[in-house]
Amino acid sequence: MPESLFDALAERGLVAQCTDPDGIRRRLATPLTVYGGFDPTADSLHVGHLVPILTLARFQRAGHQPIMLVGGATGMIGDPSGKSDARKMLSRDDIIANTKALKGQLGRLVRFGDGPGDARLVDNADWFAAMGWIDVMRDLAPHFSINRMLSMESVKGRLEAGISYLEFSYMVMQAYDFVHLFRHQGCTLQIGGQEQWGNIVMGIELGRRIADADLAGLTMPLVTKADGTKFGKTESGAVWLDPQRTPVHEFYQFWRNVADSDVRRYLCYFTFLELAEIDRLTADGGTAINQAKEVLAWQLTNLVHGQAEADAARDSARRAFGAAQDVSGETIPHAALASAEVESGIALIALMVRAELATSNGEARRLISGGGVRLGDTVIDDPTRTVGPLDVHDRRIVLKVGKRKIFRFDVG
Repeated sequence: MPESLFDALAERGLVAQCTDPDGIRRRLATPLTVYGGFDPTADSLHVGHLVPILTLARFQRAGHQPIMLVGGATGMIGDPSGKSDARKMLSRDDIIANTKALKGQLGRLVRFGDGPGDARLVDNADWFAAMGWIDVMRDLAPHFSINRMLSMESVKGRLEAGISYLEFSYMVMQAYDFVHLFRHQGCTLQIGGQEQWGNIVMGIELGRRIADADLAGLTMPLVTKADGTKFGKTESGAVWLDPQRTPVHEFYQFWRNVADSDVRRYLCYFTFLELAEIDRLTADGGTAINQAKEVLAWQLTNLVHGQAEADAARDSARRAFGAAQDVSGETIPHAALASAEVESGIALIALMVRAELATSNGEARRLISGGGVRLGDTVIDDPTRTVGPLDVHDRRIVLKVGKRKIFRFDVG
């Protein structure tokens, strides 16, 4: 059994960098306040955000107080960390709407309230709105060395392609966030993804210079797939926490379809199961790993969407891909299709794009030519195939891509 939360995080592979392991262990011996930030660049968080969010939840479960910072101000600038190009600028109205949406999603993953261990939700627009340009230049800018900032990976990676002064100032804003939360909330630890290391270090240094603060930082590893490709992306784009963007069934199937070699690591990162239980689930490999994948999918769907949705997604997937081949469940992605369209015949590639099983006609053609598409239970390898009345069974047309992606058209 690990002696501290720090060691428990390390055992799960959740420590990439930290300022001082022994110092952080000492801090964690008594309740502390820790924060992580999330910029509202979209109206939903995605699965790539889950490592820092669930790590903050682990701190809360261990008796510490997490602060979830939604960057209403920093979101107006755009973090260059981990990006090869500047982020798209969003309007103030978009930022406000996105901030509201993110606050609701975070509330499902940590416990908010007014108690000593309850999470706090803050928006850095609340303090940056009161600061003027001259305030920032006089009070903060003198404490940042251009040479030091240029040495940070988040900046170095952009120098050849070019980085704007706007993005360059992001580091200053995030550094001040840490100082503000120290002064007003007693926060002494910041966590974030590995790409946030430079920003976190700058906050620690600024705190020491202007507030005589003893601050610490910890980052979690960037999550990748077994083949080295970016985690959280599918053929149709990012996997979102908002069910309007990524339906619950697709969210469940994303986790159900991970590579065998990723299952143990993802169970450690994304669930609260004990390591002994994770080892039991993944020890045998082979066909037994499918049970571990189902546990992973159910655990994440339960955390993000609730037990009722998780149970429904699991049961629908079992029926749709099991021996019974029952695709009638409401959690199976589906849409209405007019009988008149079917009577006249519809190109299969057009139906695949409409079902979002492919992002374009070209992608649909490639999937069909590669033998990865089924109409009902029949493999289709002709990209010119038309779907008509003979393909309707029980007033349904069912499309499948690969082993786990499915869409149902209800004809009427």
